[in-house]
Amino acid sequence: MERGATDWILTAMAALVFGYPFVMAWYWMVGGLLFYFTRQRGMAPPDRPEPMDHWPRISILVPCFNEGENAEETLETAAAVDYPEFEVIAINDGSRDNTAEVLDRLAGRIPKLRVVHLASNQGKATALNTGALLAKHELLVCIDGDALLDPHALRWIARAFRRGDVGGLAGNSRIRNRTSLLGRLQVGEFASIIGLIRRAQTMYGRLFTVSGVICAFRKRTLDEAGWWSPRTITDDIDITWRVQLAGWRVIYEPNAIVWILMPETLRGLWRQRLRWAEGGVQMMQEFFRPMITGRTPSLLPTYLNFLISIVWSYLVLFALGVGLLWAVGLGPPRPIPAFRLVPDWWGLTLTLTYLTQALLSHFLDTRYERRMLQSMFWVIWYPLAFWMLSATTAAAALPRVLLRPGTVRGTWVSPDRGLR
Repeated sequence: MERGATDWILTAMAALVFGYPFVMAWYWMVGGLLFYFTRQRGMAPPDRPEPMDHWPRISILVPCFNEGENAEETLETAAAVDYPEFEVIAINDGSRDNTAEVLDRLAGRIPKLRVVHLASNQGKATALNTGALLAKHELLVCIDGDALLDPHALRWIARAFRRGDVGGLAGNSRIRNRTSLLGRLQVGEFASIIGLIRRAQTMYGRLFTVSGVICAFRKRTLDEAGWWSPRTITDDIDITWRVQLAGWRVIYEPNAIVWILMPETLRGLWRQRLRWAEGGVQMMQEFFRPMITGRTPSLLPTYLNFLISIVWSYLVLFALGVGLLWAVGLGPPRPIPAFRLVPDWWGLTLTLTYLTQALLSHFLDTRYERRMLQSMFWVIWYPLAFWMLSATTAAAALPRVLLRPGTVRGTWVSPDRGLR
């Protein structure tokens, strides 16, 4: 191949490497602004949700696996929320620690709490299906066994389900462990990336995923969607797509707040993000046929965006490798400017774009955390720390999922809960 053609291909690849995050950042920012002006600006304060004539009854599902250290705080907080009528169902999924004893003790003193014990680890999806089938009420709120539900979250969730076409809801996860650099970085990530993306996707019509740590569904919706699949790697991604393919809307409700624990070690963070990436790749496989047959055309842009992100991940690693070779003098004598480790004006453009995105996101999230700007110092390191993590986990996830036996049941592995 002639040098001119090679240079053109490399330049096009570099344009995708730097252009994709640039375009997506503005796509998210526009969506976030639309969400603010059409929905958030006129909302009541988070701790004073507007009243309703009738508050629907709610069942809170709390699947637990090895949650002996966290279950008491989580369930006591859930049982104390400000809501007229609800129940709490804790599902012990074959825990190997003292979770069973803790749950039984709590059931004796918390009237709203019911406890279900599964004999062995069947996976989070099976635990959720068990709790949903036993639930007395139509509206189901699902939280993790280490999550602290905000006192007003249920009222905001109930209000969101007033719309008859809403079948699922993603809540607002806030980081509560901030003792390390990784913890502080994730505070910025959840505000400047995840929250903004979900606002934008709500405005554009389709969510990629709810958050498994806080989500809500109608029981009828789950029945039509086929319930949670025990074969999935990430139950939250899978059920989000199932619900939307069944014809229901899934939206983001930022006032439905839950406080969560996140990994604060590199190993724990890698394992978590690799699992997330594997769940996305599995979604790409499972829902390929509905996408190409046009079953739900409005989901196609979200699906294609994920495919592009996989290609982008491999190109990022390729670009990094080429840049390192040229930096140490092992590459061709005439490098393509875009593949230098310091990518000239593209690097500055991305930096300024991301800072704009972070400022906008922090402005939107000061409603929920007044001192969000204090994390801005840590946010500026996000591209270096987390874009590379996203690229490497996505690149590693693709072959792992493609080579994974399709009959394997997804069971629990206790995650890194930070430095306690």
